[in-house]
Amino acid sequence: MPRLRVVALSARLPAWAEEACAEYAKRMPRGYAVERQLVKPGRLSLDGKCHIVALDERGKDMTTEQFATLLRRETTFVIGGPDGLEESMKKDAALLMRLSSLTLPHALAQVVLMEQIYRAATLLTGHPYHRA
Repeated sequence: MPRLRVVALSARLPAWAEEACAEYAKRMPRGYAVERQLVKPGRLSLDGKCHIVALDERGKDMTTEQFATLLRRETTFVIGGPDGLEESMKKDAALLMRLSSLTLPHALAQVVLMEQIYRAATLLTGHPYHRA
């Protein structure tokens, strides 16, 4: 299965958010694993070969089924800090997507992203978690 990464530009998550993200990572179906990485702003360096999905409030809306297709290849999801992502990161990304039309706090955005990755992986493996 493809390698999946979540790279977040921020300080450490509050305990409730870290616990939720770790729980979704632990639940991933066989063949799916998510590497999570916290990076300080200005220190982000990504492998140009991977498919980069940058989260941005002005990005594309996706259904769960559309989102699930992103898990079929090596993908790195990048979440900006309190001020979002630098323009250069947005331009380098293969896709700009948003989790919601609402502005989400950084910690909550990470939890929502991890849940959606888990949901998409269960959809692809035929697990009944996603009941749409």
